[in-house]
Amino acid sequence: MGEIVSIKRIALLAVLAAALAVPSALADGGHVSLVAYSTPGLAFAKLIPAFQATSAGKSVSFDQSYGGAESQVKAIQAGLPADMVDMSLEQNVTDLVKSGLVSSNWNKNPYRGINTKSVVVFVLRNGNPKHIRTWDDLVKPGVQVVTPNPFLSGGARWNVLAAYGAQLREGKKPGAAVDYLAKLFHNVVSQDSTARNALNAYLSGKGDVLLTYEADAKLAQAQGKPVYYLIPKATISIENPLAVLTKSQGNTGAQAFYKFLYSKQGQEIWAQNGYRPVDHAVWVKHKKDFPLRPQLFTVKYLGGWSKVTPQFFDPQNGIMARIERNLGVSTGA
Repeated sequence: MGEIVSIKRIALLAVLAAALAVPSALADGGHVSLVAYSTPGLAFAKLIPAFQATSAGKSVSFDQSYGGAESQVKAIQAGLPADMVDMSLEQNVTDLVKSGLVSSNWNKNPYRGINTKSVVVFVLRNGNPKHIRTWDDLVKPGVQVVTPNPFLSGGARWNVLAAYGAQLREGKKPGAAVDYLAKLFHNVVSQDSTARNALNAYLSGKGDVLLTYEADAKLAQAQGKPVYYLIPKATISIENPLAVLTKSQGNTGAQAFYKFLYSKQGQEIWAQNGYRPVDHAVWVKHKKDFPLRPQLFTVKYLGGWSKVTPQFFDPQNGIMARIERNLGVSTGA
């Protein structure tokens, strides 16, 4: 009889332990693996603690990976752990959808899955010794341009499309706009793997002008670097997508952080770190910091990602593949 009681007691203790384990796991908040393009690391250094200070984010832990957007997509496809992605361009997430890693309805929210915006800008040396003011100035003899490699970096692809679209906005035909890209990349003296690496190369003294995200230009200024930036009259509106991977739809920490990044608090932190918020009320509050330009355009003006990705960035036959091969630069093909 004593043996039966002991067995029953052990079974009861096991049930109680299992019952206690569930609320403990919920209280722990879970873990989130965040994979992002190269530039928003400093912003996430503010966003993550702010989220963890909320009731929804309490005890949620994170690991983070930053790198060139194209490289990050390939890494995730190869098995890099990821619960959430913050990417440079919509096509990055589309590639993950094609791989079955992100749901096809990832962009079915009021912001079409876009969490932050930016624009392509010119970062210039103080005093602007080369008198660079327009896209035409970038192709003048002796002007040295810094931009990442478009087959590794999402930011580089935005730069390419900004340059091409600016020519169309000036009234040039597509063929003349392609010729402009060839002249522009003839003046490129550095093609790093990421936008952040390109910024560091420029700050180390390489080149006369850097093409990059507005947020990186603001970062350089905030760090007291001897540079300033201008937004050309015609430039592209950058849209950075956010998505939770399909396997992580049940990750309560990832879902809560996703919502936080769209919240007023999250959008305010983005704005304070140089990113254009998608929440209109937050943008209005900061609009003096994020001026609009008269010939601003979006990727839709160029036909959308489904058109421009193969047209420009196919590593075998795309426009940029031909230009890069003529310059002896690898396309990874």
